[in-house]
Amino acid sequence: MIMGSTLTKCAITDLCIQWAGWAIAAAFKTEKFYDLAGSGTFILLAHLSRLWGGAGHVRQNVQTGLVTAWGLRLGTFLFMRILKDGHDRRFNNVRDSPGTFFVYWSIQAVWVFMTLLPTLMLNSENQDAPLGMRDYIGWGLWGLGFATEAIADQQKWLFKRDPDNAGKFIQSGLWAYSRHPNYFGEILQWSGLWLSASSVMQGSQYLSVVSPLFVWFLLRHVSGIPILEKQAMKKWGSNPAFQDYIKNTPLLWPHPRF
Repeated sequence: MIMGSTLTKCAITDLCIQWAGWAIAAAFKTEKFYDLAGSGTFILLAHLSRLWGGAGHVRQNVQTGLVTAWGLRLGTFLFMRILKDGHDRRFNNVRDSPGTFFVYWSIQAVWVFMTLLPTLMLNSENQDAPLGMRDYIGWGLWGLGFATEAIADQQKWLFKRDPDNAGKFIQSGLWAYSRHPNYFGEILQWSGLWLSASSVMQGSQYLSVVSPLFVWFLLRHVSGIPILEKQAMKKWGSNPAFQDYIKNTPLLWPHPRF
């Protein structure tokens, strides 16, 4: 009963935040705080679900802390990036259309809830179980994913800030092993959090594995890789060096280059 109540309150809170964000963003025709609102909602719901769940076991505290660390890092990074760039190309044909903008903010609400679902379920659960192998492997995956995403983001940030790299594409560092290593790290993090949360799951609760699968699907087929690959091909598609990079570098899942 507590779980159902907590999930419902989290879903309503999520929608209210995103729709309030849409109202402000549409009024000012800006997308500058879109990603910040998304990551902030992750953090808020993680802590609210732990509070409303009322248990506060070690696993729940660790899970909430990891979501908070993820949200603070990614939210800050994306906000600093859009302040520097001045705009987000995803919204070039959106920010002037309130209706379409509303769809984007509503999709963000779905993204937040679906991705965070295992954590919300865990934090709503009164029963506890001793920490075990699934927790340690899951947190290890999260740590590897967090480091991968942070390093990849920083490498690309520094690459783009160097005037000598103007008009060039990055193919060094982690970007030599995957064309989208930051997304690989993102998928690892949510997979790890689901694995730890599954330690106390029963029956249909295991269906929350939709969380990392949803993250993978969204990044691989909807809002991440398809858009970036299309932009890259338009910009460097005739460049022999880029053609070689495409041919020899995995799209998402990295492997060593021999």
